[in-house]
Amino acid sequence: MALFVSLWIKLFFVFTPFFALSMFLSMTEGYDESRRRRLALAVSMAVTVLCFILFFAGNQLFALFGITLDSFRIGAGALLFLSGVGLVQGKHGTTSVSPGDDVAVVPLGMPIIVGPATTGTLLVMGAELEGVKEKMLGSLALLFAVVCIAGLLLMASLIHRALGARGINILSKLTGLILAALSAQMIMTGIKGFF
Repeated sequence: MALFVSLWIKLFFVFTPFFALSMFLSMTEGYDESRRRRLALAVSMAVTVLCFILFFAGNQLFALFGITLDSFRIGAGALLFLSGVGLVQGKHGTTSVSPGDDVAVVPLGMPIIVGPATTGTLLVMGAELEGVKEKMLGSLALLFAVVCIAGLLLMASLIHRALGARGINILSKLTGLILAALSAQMIMTGIKGFF
């Protein structure tokens, strides 16, 4: 149970939920609630498919390129750190879209929710888990994290009314701090693996 909770919390924050929420709100400005809900569900489905592919592809990818898990931990940790710093500074990348564009898969699904740092983290986490029981717990934690993101997007209007843009921005910056700490742990685990 401890493994499930730990993985779920890490994955939830790796998805940069409050940055994703603010981008979702800005891209759906002017949408009615039913259209916003349909888009939230489409984004959630895209994220689910992307995440499970990445989660189970780590070992094969590392073997294909001859990369060790510890090397990838360090690289993914560095990307995660940069993502965290970007959130804290409020300089996380923005994406412009034209009205009427389908934004469910690109840019909301990827690269906003499943960006480079998330991709690297999913590959590492999936490769770290050994055995059927651990893989199942990891899969459930990943699914639960995606469901939480879906819930956040489905309640976007309500959250925006309750917290306002400033409140969401503050939560996004706090997420950046958590990502920086997770990245430090990932990098240190990778360095320790070399020795």
